[in-house]
Amino acid sequence: MSLRRIILSIKDIQRLTGRSERQSRRILVAVRKKLGKQPRQPVSIQEYCRYTGLHEEDVARYLGIYE
Repeated sequence: MSLRRIILSIKDIQRLTGRSERQSRRILVAVRKKLGKQPRQPVSIQEYCRYTGLHEEDVARYLGIYE
């Protein structure tokens, strides 16, 4: 199986966490800050999983982004 995409969106974080759009944006900002990224730089699924401790395969399967 291969991934159809590797970048995580605000909507993806909402689906994963059940949080509001605003709270999901805050989570993404926290991930970027921890990784030393600039505000507009994308966050990959792998980076998000490293930050949260979730398994990449589980996240990708839940989001339905396997090809």
